[in-house]
Amino acid sequence: MNQKTFEVLDFYTILEHVARFAFTERGKETVLSLEPSFNKKQIERWLEEIDEAKEVLKISSSVPVHSLDDVSQMMEQARKGMFLRPDQFSQLQSFLDHCGKLKRFMKDKQYVAPTVALYAESIEDLSDLETEIQSSLRHGQVDDYASKELLKIRRQKHNQLAEIKDRIGRLAKSKKLATYMQEHVVAEKNGRFVLPIKATYRNKVKGTVLDSSSSGATVFIEPEEVTRLQEELEMTRLAEEREVEQILYYLTALVLEQERPLQIAMETMHQYDVIFAKAKYSMSIEGRAATLNTDYKIDLIEAKHPLIHNPVPLTISLGEDYHALVITGPNTGGKTVTLKTVGLLTLMAQSGLHIPAHQGTNLHIFQQLFVDIGDGQSITENLSTFSSRLVNIIEILEQSNDHTLVLLDELGSGTDPAEGMGLATAILDQLYDKGAMLLATTHYNEMKDFAESRNGFLNGSMEFDLETLRPTYRLRLGTTGKSQAFEIALKLGMHPAIIEKAHEISYKEEKTYEMREDADPKLMEKQIKTNAYARKSSKKKNHKEEKVPRYNKGDNVTVLATEETGIVYTGPDAKGNYVIQVKGEKQTINHKRIALHIPAEELYPADYDFDIIFKSKDYRKIRKQLDRKHVDGLTLEEEDES
Repeated sequence: MNQKTFEVLDFYTILEHVARFAFTERGKETVLSLEPSFNKKQIERWLEEIDEAKEVLKISSSVPVHSLDDVSQMMEQARKGMFLRPDQFSQLQSFLDHCGKLKRFMKDKQYVAPTVALYAESIEDLSDLETEIQSSLRHGQVDDYASKELLKIRRQKHNQLAEIKDRIGRLAKSKKLATYMQEHVVAEKNGRFVLPIKATYRNKVKGTVLDSSSSGATVFIEPEEVTRLQEELEMTRLAEEREVEQILYYLTALVLEQERPLQIAMETMHQYDVIFAKAKYSMSIEGRAATLNTDYKIDLIEAKHPLIHNPVPLTISLGEDYHALVITGPNTGGKTVTLKTVGLLTLMAQSGLHIPAHQGTNLHIFQQLFVDIGDGQSITENLSTFSSRLVNIIEILEQSNDHTLVLLDELGSGTDPAEGMGLATAILDQLYDKGAMLLATTHYNEMKDFAESRNGFLNGSMEFDLETLRPTYRLRLGTTGKSQAFEIALKLGMHPAIIEKAHEISYKEEKTYEMREDADPKLMEKQIKTNAYARKSSKKKNHKEEKVPRYNKGDNVTVLATEETGIVYTGPDAKGNYVIQVKGEKQTINHKRIALHIPAEELYPADYDFDIIFKSKDYRKIRKQLDRKHVDGLTLEEEDES
C-alpha cells in the first residue's frame, strides 16, 4: 500500500471523518494514522470491537472517556522531579473519577460487549490515590487540613493578619495622623498595609514609603508600629509556602508510585476513545463488518461509496471463475466510481473499519493495492498525460504479484486508438498472468471481445436508461455496453438507414434498425431524400465561385492573412497562385488569400519599367549595358521569380 493509492481513493478523507468522533487529541492522532493490516485475526478483532461498541452505544451514547493530554503532561513533569500544582491535581482527580465511572459503565455492558467490556478490567483500583488527593485539596487549593503543621501555620497567619488590620485601622482613625492623611482609609501595596499620607507631610509620619500616587501628591507609608508585625506575617507566609510545597511533593510522589497503573488506565481510556470513534462513524454511514478471506474472492453486496451523497449501490462478485473485470459504459456513467468504491472499501475493511454494504459482503485481504485513475500529469518532469500514466503502470507491472489488487481507469487512453487498445490489452494480459486481481474500465470496443474470449476475464457494463437518456450508474456483470450512440440517435429521431450505415462503418457488419413507431415518415424521409438538381446547381455555382480573378503586373493587393500590402509580379498559374512581392520578398500566394487594393494604372504610367520594383540594381545595370552594345563575356541571368 502506498500514499498515492490512499490519496486517489480518498482514504485519508475517510480517516478525517472517523477522527471527528474521537474525544481526545491522542485518539484523533491514532485514527489519522490507521493503515491497512494483512493480519486476518487482528482485523477481525478490530471489527468485532466495533460491533460490540455499537451495541453499547445503542444502550448509552455517553461513554465516560476523559482527556488524556493533561495527565500525560503531569506524569512527564513528575518524572522530572517537579511537584504538580493544585490545579493539576484537580485535573488528575477528575481523570481518576472517570476511570472509576468507566469501569462501572463497562461492567454493566458485559452482556452485550463481553470483549470490549473486559478491557476496563485492566484499570486498577486507584481509589486510595483519589481519596488522598481529595482530602488534601479543596476548591483547587491545598486544604488547611492537608497537614497539622499547615493548619497551625494558617491559624497563626490569620491571627497575625487580624492584629495588623486592627493596629493600622486604629492609626487611620487617630487624631494624631488626621491632619497628614489624604484619606482616612487603609490601603494595601504588594501585600503590605499602608496609609495614604499627603506628600508635604511625609516626614511627619514615622515609617517606610512603599509607593506614591501617579500625581505625586500622595505617598503610601507603612507605619513603624506595624512594620514588625508585617515582617512576622511575611515569615509565616514563607513557612506556609514551604509546607504547601512539601504536601504537593508528597502527593506527587504518590502519583509516581502509581505511574504504571496510571499509564495502563490512560492506554485503556485511549483505546476506548478510538473504538467508540470507529463505532460512531459506522453508525453514521450505516456500516457493518465485512467478512474477510484469503481465497481471492470479492463479493460486494449493495455496497455504497461513503463519500457520495445518495450513491447507487454496487453489487459485484469476483474470484470463483473470474479474477479480472473489464467495465464499459458511457462517460459519467459511474465506471470510475465503481473502481474507487471497490478500492476504498477494501482499504477501510483491512484497516478495521466498517463499510456501508449489506450482510454477506466478503473481501480478500490484499497485501498490495495499486491504482491508475486520473491523468496524474507531472508538470515538473514535463511528462504528458499518457507518458505519466504509463510510468505509473510500468511501476505496477514491476511490483504486482498474486497478492495484488489493481484498479485501472480508461487504460490506454491518451494516444493513438489502435495502439492504445493494443497496449491496454497486453497490460491486462500480463497483470493477469502475474496473478493480480484486476478491475479495469475502457472505452475500446475491442477490449470487450478480449475479455469475452480470455479465460478468467469477465465483462461488465454501466447501465444506461434509453427512456430517460441518462445513466443509471448500475453495474451489470456478464454484459457488454451496447452501441448507445446508435440507440440514442434512433430514439431522438434519426433515420434507421443512416444509423445502419454508421453501424457498418464501425463494426464492418450489417445490422437492421427499426424506425420509431411514433416517427413521422415524411420528416424521416427528408433526412435521406436527395435532390440531383440541387447537387448539379451547386456544382455550377461552386464552379463560378472558383473562377480566378485577373490581376495585372503592378497591381497593389492586400494579403488577407496578415493585412500586409504587396505588388503583383506574375500569375496566375494553373492553381490560381500569384507571385506577390511583399516587403522586397517574392511570395507565392493563392488568389483566395489576396484582394485588390489599388490597380496598377492608378499608380504607374503606361510605359513604367517595373524592373525598378522587381529587379535588383545589378540586374538593371547589366541590362542597360547590353541594350546599348554587345560586351564580350557579359551575360544577363534572369532572377528567380519566386
